[in-house]
Amino acid sequence: MLLRSPLFMFGYTAAQGHVTERCRDMNMDRFLDGRLKLRHLVLVTVVADEGTLVGAAKAMHVTQPVVTRSLQEIETIIGVELFARGPRGVRPTQYGDILIEHARAVVGNVRAAAGRIHELQRLGMEPVRVGTNLAGAYSLLPQTLIRLKKAHPHLTVSVVEAMPEELGLQLSRGDVDVLVGRLQPSGLRAALRHVRLYDEPVRLVVRREHPCLGTRAGGIEDLMDLPWILPGRNTQLRQEIDELFDRRGLPLPANIIECSTILTLRTVLLETDAVAPLPMLIGARDPLLDMLPLALDTVPREIGITTLADRPPSASTRLLIKGIVEVARETDPVLPEPRS
Repeated sequence: MLLRSPLFMFGYTAAQGHVTERCRDMNMDRFLDGRLKLRHLVLVTVVADEGTLVGAAKAMHVTQPVVTRSLQEIETIIGVELFARGPRGVRPTQYGDILIEHARAVVGNVRAAAGRIHELQRLGMEPVRVGTNLAGAYSLLPQTLIRLKKAHPHLTVSVVEAMPEELGLQLSRGDVDVLVGRLQPSGLRAALRHVRLYDEPVRLVVRREHPCLGTRAGGIEDLMDLPWILPGRNTQLRQEIDELFDRRGLPLPANIIECSTILTLRTVLLETDAVAPLPMLIGARDPLLDMLPLALDTVPREIGITTLADRPPSASTRLLIKGIVEVARETDPVLPEPRS
């Protein structure tokens, strides 16, 4: 642990009086004059996680007096109270909330750097962390990984599947290196670099033996009595689906499951008569699924790759991106037509 070093107590000056008495106008140089150490940032995150100084001491394998003195030290350096002490533990002040948020980012980045260095030493290649959603998880990314691992079997790729909004946060925090899937609307693209691969429509996906297949095409009003699987309420696609029903003067179907996890929704589709608005390739490439002959006037899906504009991708990430582009070229510009 960082706090076990003899340097943990080096340069410590006992706090004089209550913290509020030493609070004065913040001098920004205090954060950069060398007194604020990485061990201080580790300390505040552990104290925040544990909620007590005793718990923090146990987590760091040091004594409680060491934690107490070190917390006083960082509060003296910064000039504000970071934690309010109470009989049942400590809780962050407003100042503490701010520092804890940024301390987690700094400590996370240092740990990520350590992991990358370790993997580079061990295997000669950095690991890649890729975030994806339904549009990329079902076909584009898996096909890329199959080819990539054949050519580079020692390359470690970690895949995180989440909603686009959450993936955007993970990319900005450095938790993932690259995103594959639907590109975010243009208003959300600041500080991001995008590679557009192809446009993928949304279609109503059902099981192959669905009773509505092979019947005369109607509209969504003819499907209101069926079970529907819709994306979560706070997603862009869900907003578009809600607007689609509203334009038709229709309420949402009464029988709804909200789900964006492919394994769950696929099982429900296969075992019921449910319909789900999904990226077209899911219905086109799954041998047990199909698409209803009904177009949905939602915004076309721009499928592509997203990275941070100010963070050059690693060599391993560039290999993954190259592989994704090669697989996408086999899909664009002609997407599969629905089965007859």
